[in-house]
Amino acid sequence: MLVVGDVVTDVVARHRGPLAPGTDTAAAIRTVPGGAGANVACWAACRGGAEVRLLGRVGEDAAAWHTRELTACGVSPLLVVDPRAPTGTVICLVDQDAAAERTFLTDSGASLRLEPADWSDALLDGVARLHLSGYLLFGEPGRAFVAVALRAARVREVPVSVDPASAGFLARLGADRFLSLVEGVDILLPSRDEACLLTGLPGAAEAAARLSRRVPLVVSKQGSEGALLARAGQVCARVPAVAVTPLDSTGAGDAFTGAFLTALMAGADPEHAAAEGCRAGALAVRRVGGRPPPPA
Repeated sequence: MLVVGDVVTDVVARHRGPLAPGTDTAAAIRTVPGGAGANVACWAACRGGAEVRLLGRVGEDAAAWHTRELTACGVSPLLVVDPRAPTGTVICLVDQDAAAERTFLTDSGASLRLEPADWSDALLDGVARLHLSGYLLFGEPGRAFVAVALRAARVREVPVSVDPASAGFLARLGADRFLSLVEGVDILLPSRDEACLLTGLPGAAEAAARLSRRVPLVVSKQGSEGALLARAGQVCARVPAVAVTPLDSTGAGDAFTGAFLTALMAGADPEHAAAEGCRAGALAVRRVGGRPPPPA
């Protein structure tokens, strides 16, 4: 599997209750590797037996560190080093009194500068699935890159999945524009909020069903309520979540996506693959950061 997407440095600050403006708020702070695309690749590599490659763009400041961290997770990194922009950085504010819900402050840096010149059709050699992080669509170079990659995948008949990645960025891009940019993909993996935003519908099931009229399979991640699967305008399965006490919800959706896709590639049907995704999501929320535990 080839994953294309963002590679960033996460600074995770876990605090309790509301932030105190103008003064100090006690927090436990850690710097960890992150990025939706990179997280998906790492969970895919640790949950399945297939080779996972990751194409992303980083700055010179952290290229060596991210290469080591990805390799340690079993991912084959294909990182483009940007000579002008630093590696993207995300401040993750995790409120431990609100089910470990997180708020992101994002400096995308080099991650949104992946461009068509970074693509080669040879990247698809031996690839059974292409997965694209939605963050690629939130900058003009990335949108041009996605168009080139989708054309190449269609020519080679490589199936493509997309995770919308961010409701905030998605709202600024616009639902109609996003859907036109991903036309032709076979799997869409939105969160509940992203699915509702893309359709303008308030209900999770209705939103997933509506999206499945445009994309053959919609897998809508519902957090603590599991996942919904929809095809041909109807919800066809509801998969329960694994009950856990969350520590940090950062990367839970990425864990789901990585595990779901590798299970699907291994021959599982979508419902069983979604159950694998829910199990990975449960592991993710019990850890700080968005990556799986290192191999023993």
